[in-house]
Amino acid sequence: MKQEYNFSRRFFLKTSSALGALAFIPKGVKAFYEEVKNFIVPAKEQIPLKVSINKKSYAIKADTRTTLLDLLREDLNLTGAKKGCDHGQCGACTVHVDGQRVLSCLTLAATLPGKEVTTIEGLANGDQLHPMQEAFIACDGFQCGYCTPGQIMSAVACVKEGHTKSIAEIKEFMSGNLCRCGAYNGIVESIQKVAAQ
Repeated sequence: MKQEYNFSRRFFLKTSSALGALAFIPKGVKAFYEEVKNFIVPAKEQIPLKVSINKKSYAIKADTRTTLLDLLREDLNLTGAKKGCDHGQCGACTVHVDGQRVLSCLTLAATLPGKEVTTIEGLANGDQLHPMQEAFIACDGFQCGYCTPGQIMSAVACVKEGHTKSIAEIKEFMSGNLCRCGAYNGIVESIQKVAAQ
């Protein structure tokens, strides 16, 4: 059975006019949104930045709101530090600034001039791995490897700062670094191995 539709000329004109008017609304709404956004949100301000990372100097322009993690990964292509939570809760982004461990996702790049940053890429001495890197390999201190750079950087700081007197002390110091695979026993063993050297 064939169904017939009877549309009047008036219905056609009303519908066409309404659809034609709708075509112009998004442009107006978008322009209004852009005006409001430009009024409320301050424009990105780029500053010249001189930083020393892994004993190499870099002179770049960076947004004043850029974190150290984004600077490393997006601007300098040093992707060892991982973006896990981006809230300072997982430790995957741990690096050293002047020998102290920091969470690079919470550290503004603008605070770094005059300081030395060390990432996992700068821990080894050429082809010679850092003792902690060797210990992680020997003790199976990793599984998937995503958290490993942050774990190693924190482990180096753990040994350097002398927090290796007991397993409980090591676990407490390393508690800011999460491993979803559960390789904690290998991580603790790695730290004990390096601390005993």
